[in-house]
Amino acid sequence: MSLPIYSYGHKVLRKKAPPIDKHYPNLSQLIDQMWVTMENAQGVGLAAPQIGKSIRLFIVDTRPLYISNDRLDIHNQIELKSFRQTFINPIITKEEGEYWSYSEGCLSIPTIRENVKRKNRIAIEYLDVDFKQHNKIFEGLLARVIQHEYDHIEGILFTDLLSPFKKRLLKGKLSDIQIGKCEVDYPMRFFS
Repeated sequence: MSLPIYSYGHKVLRKKAPPIDKHYPNLSQLIDQMWVTMENAQGVGLAAPQIGKSIRLFIVDTRPLYISNDRLDIHNQIELKSFRQTFINPIITKEEGEYWSYSEGCLSIPTIRENVKRKNRIAIEYLDVDFKQHNKIFEGLLARVIQHEYDHIEGILFTDLLSPFKKRLLKGKLSDIQIGKCEVDYPMRFFS
């Protein structure tokens, strides 16, 4: 079952989410619903706050981002083509490398895409669906998608990372999104 995605303006998107344990009610069902919701919205990531749950959980599937071209090295191409993961209680322990810009969008902020600068490499600790601990390093576009979803569980939106000038330019569009004055082809919950 696909769940409605909460729009820009809802307070759940601004909360730092607490960790969960394996006894969180209906966790397996919730994760399954998140996958369906993300796929129906044609996203590559979805965080629990985006469906109204303030918990440290997000999913990432970069297969739709797979591009076979010279802009990505072969390692990044292979990772993007096959990466699908659930992240429970993640903690980014390190961000390093050069800042680079890339056009980001968000299912909670439809119709807006902007260049966001992020570091190229991250180290992250997280639990998978079996609550098995992982410590991994990710680079490039995959690291960016993870950083974007991680920001959601920290109460940060990609628009927060824009310049003050860019934020002023987007103010009207963000207000429209908050009250549902935007076209989307997936279920959303708007807040005025």
